[in-house]
Amino acid sequence: MEELDGEPTVTLIPGVNSKKKQMCFDWGPGEMLVCETSFNKKEKSETEPGCPFIYIIRKDIDVYSQILRKLFNESHGIFVGLQRIEEELTGKSRKAQLVRVSKNYRSVIRACMEEMHQVAIGAKDPACGRQFSSQVSILSAMELIWNLCEILFIEVAPAGPLLLHLLDWVRLHVCEVDSLLADVLGSENPSKHESFWKLVTILVLQGRLDEARQMLSKEADASPSSAGMCRILGDLMRTMPVLSPGNTQTLTELELKWQHWHEECERHLQDSTFAASPHLESLCKIMLGDEAALLEQKELLNNWYHFLVTRLLYSHPTVKPIDLHLYAQSSLDLFLGGESSPEPLDNILLAAFEFDIHQVIKECSIALSNWWFVAHLTDLLDHCKLLQSHNLYFGSNMREFLLLEYASGLFAHHSLWQLGVDYFDYCPELGRVSLELHIERIPLSTEQKALKVLRICEQRQMTEQVRSICKILAMKAVRNNRLGSALSWSIRAKDAAFATLVSDRFLRDYCERGSFSDLDLIDNLGPAMMLSDRLTFLGKYREFHRFYGEKRLTDAASLLLSLMTSQIAPRSFWVILLIDALPLLEEKEVVFSAEQTYELMRCLEDFASRRPVWREPGVQQLQEDVENTKLEMLRLALARNLGRAIIKEGSLEGS
Repeated sequence: MEELDGEPTVTLIPGVNSKKKQMCFDWGPGEMLVCETSFNKKEKSETEPGCPFIYIIRKDIDVYSQILRKLFNESHGIFVGLQRIEEELTGKSRKAQLVRVSKNYRSVIRACMEEMHQVAIGAKDPACGRQFSSQVSILSAMELIWNLCEILFIEVAPAGPLLLHLLDWVRLHVCEVDSLLADVLGSENPSKHESFWKLVTILVLQGRLDEARQMLSKEADASPSSAGMCRILGDLMRTMPVLSPGNTQTLTELELKWQHWHEECERHLQDSTFAASPHLESLCKIMLGDEAALLEQKELLNNWYHFLVTRLLYSHPTVKPIDLHLYAQSSLDLFLGGESSPEPLDNILLAAFEFDIHQVIKECSIALSNWWFVAHLTDLLDHCKLLQSHNLYFGSNMREFLLLEYASGLFAHHSLWQLGVDYFDYCPELGRVSLELHIERIPLSTEQKALKVLRICEQRQMTEQVRSICKILAMKAVRNNRLGSALSWSIRAKDAAFATLVSDRFLRDYCERGSFSDLDLIDNLGPAMMLSDRLTFLGKYREFHRFYGEKRLTDAASLLLSLMTSQIAPRSFWVILLIDALPLLEEKEVVFSAEQTYELMRCLEDFASRRPVWREPGVQQLQEDVENTKLEMLRLALARNLGRAIIKEGSLEGS
């Protein structure tokens, strides 16, 4: 894409003196923070900036419009549908399908425009009303441009049908005539209505000759003196050669018929057939394509492209697409007459008539306030194979660049970001990288939103992003003391360190309360408990309690001994494990074998030898005394159990 021809638009921030103060900027994906610094550009620095505020500048405010959000939502479905049927688009059906998609886009624009128009009418605040009206004008211009691009680039209408399409284009975007027609026909005497001749002239300018002829018949009925002239002009309107969609005549035949008809119109004008009626004479001149007569109706034509189509209708009905730009430029020059400069819309339409697609996209990108229009139009034209040769300097093509920009704007909104995901998906070169960068910046304000983001990442195998989101949610859960949720998220993130941290919190809570919370989660850890040693210990220790509760004492004893000898238990928990052995040692039936009892004794002595020595008296000394008492009880229990186990095992061997 070429560089911009002019300087970018300057946006003034209220209260900020950028001429005097140095500015501080911080760019984000959808917003920018701006503030004054305490540094002057020339003078000495001040201790404080003159404007103490930090401003948030959004590059795409249209995503916050309730009505435009409907445009974004509806067009998203059309866009995704187009990408999915790409493989099915072949042969003749391809063009018809693409035209249908284009019409769907236009219907969404028009529906949005009509809703915006109703809101503008009902607005109580004049400023809001003006803002909505301005938006209606922009949407109307968007549909106008899109419709023309559809005719020239997608339908690719040849000479003959081209003019019919252009006539429909003008009629669609000049709607005032229908209300005027209803007003005139609704009066008691239509031919005497003050806007009668204005209406007939507009109908002729739009090529609606059948309706114009019907209006002339009313004039003939009301005014016998002009009945003959009305009949002659009506016959000229009726016999004007037009290439209708179902007509099989060739362009050569049409041109010959049209030439004869044109000569007949000229003869009537030279014979002063309509001299007695200036209105009818003016209409005859218009039908002859007389430029002076057409320019006299500038007020009724409204714009130069209406003038262009009327001029072609009555002067060059078989115009070829390749010649359009010549007539377009001359029509613009004639219509403006050097009195004013072309508007941005004029430049866009001229570029379209020149079949310069890239200039159309460039001008639209500059003129419009968001990327919706250029992104979707470019994507559609790309499916028409019209942009294949145009790559940008930085690795992507024009279609992908514009889709990436549009999707980035959607990610600035709290809910529209979900639409942006699909646009990134259909950008094969840079889409995934962009999605990864943007999805990490989505604020996970609720767990429901976090689950949506997580599901999107998992569907696309975005492992790092899944891990990052799970870590964030795990941290939030820990801060809210929701240990079960925190453990679940840390397991999902496959974060061993965080799983260890949460497991420690579970064990600490057990020490304080004597019971576990979130038993369902811990009981169903399954293979996930292998994520970290501490998590394994937590799961197995809970399993020990379950065995004990179910009176599976032998299994409980084996598991408890395994936990002590495997070295996976935190040292602070050893004393609890040893004391947990006491009830098993005191059972009537021998639970621990002699060998297991020796292992328990070794663990006990190992723990006792590594115990810290309390340096200060007080509570810590009291805790040590309690612990010593328990250990002594454990030694006695172990000694008794050893004797019982040896006797039992000896008697079994003897038998």
